[in-house]
Amino acid sequence: MAFVPAQTPGRSARKAHVSSLSRRYRFLGFLFVLPSLVLISVLFLIPLLMSFWISLNNWPLLGDHFFIGLKNYLDITQDALFWQSLWFTTRYTLVVTPITIVLAFGLALLVKQPLPLAGVFRTVFFIPVVIGLGVASLLFVWMFNDQVGIFNALLLQFHLIKEPILFLADPLVAIIAVGAVVIWKTVGSSMLFIMIGMNAIPDELYEAAHVDGAGWWPRLFYLTLPLLRRTFALALILSVIGSYLSFDQFYIMTKGAPENQTITLVYWIFNTSFVYYKMGYGSALSIVLLAILVVFTIIQLYLLRDDSNV
Repeated sequence: MAFVPAQTPGRSARKAHVSSLSRRYRFLGFLFVLPSLVLISVLFLIPLLMSFWISLNNWPLLGDHFFIGLKNYLDITQDALFWQSLWFTTRYTLVVTPITIVLAFGLALLVKQPLPLAGVFRTVFFIPVVIGLGVASLLFVWMFNDQVGIFNALLLQFHLIKEPILFLADPLVAIIAVGAVVIWKTVGSSMLFIMIGMNAIPDELYEAAHVDGAGWWPRLFYLTLPLLRRTFALALILSVIGSYLSFDQFYIMTKGAPENQTITLVYWIFNTSFVYYKMGYGSALSIVLLAILVVFTIIQLYLLRDDSNV
C-alpha cells in the first residue's frame, strides 16, 4: 500500500488562498471586458438578431407585419437588381482595393525613408483620412462637373479634349472617378497600418541581411513583404469590407445613375428598406451581405495566414 503524505493545514490554506486570488483575478478581468461586451451586445448582437427576425417577416415600414419564413431569401435569388448591384460592387472592390494597397505600400516605403520632409509627407498623405466621406464626395461632384469643374477646365485648357466629359454619367467612367475619390480618401489609413507593421520589424534582421550581402530589393522581397503578411491581411480586409459597404459616395455622386448601373449593394438595401418600404426584404439583403463579407474575410485570412514563428 502506497504511503500518501497528509497535507498540512498550512498547505491547504495556501491552496485556498491561491484559488481565491484566481477567482478574484478572473472576476476582475471580466469587469474589464464587461463594457466591451455591453457595447457589442447593444450595437451589434441585438440589432443582428432583430434584423434576422425582421428578415423572416413581411415587414413594411408602416403597417402590420406577418411571418413568411424564408420567402424573402428565396426572392433574392430572383432579384435582378440584387445581382446587378452585387456584380457592380464586386467590380468596384476589385478596382479600388488593389490600387489602394499598392499605393499605401509605396507611400509607407517613401515616408519611412530618412528624408528631410518625411514628416510633412506623412501629414499630407494622411490629411484626406480625416475629411468626411460625404464632404469629399460633394467636393468632387463639383470638381467633376462638366460646366464648372476644374478637371474639365484643365483638360480643355491644355487641349486634351474638345468638349467637356460627363465623368459621372457613364458607368465605366463613374466607377473610375468614384474609385479615385475613395482611393485619395482612404489610402492614408492603409499607409499608416503598413508603416506601423514596418516599424514592428526588428532592425537587427535588416542589419543581418545587409551583412550577408542582401541589397535593397532582396531585403524588400524576402524580408519586408513576408513579415508584413498579417499587416497586409488587416489592410486588405478593411479595404474589402469598406468597398462592399460603399454607399455615401455613390448616393452623393451618381445616385445610381444611369439606370441603376452604379448602384451598390448597400444602396439597393437602402432603397428597398426606406424608398420601397420593404423592411423585411431589406433585412434579408443585409443578412446576405453580412454572410458574403464573413466568407470573404475567412478566405482572405486563410490565404494570408502566417505559418512562420518569426
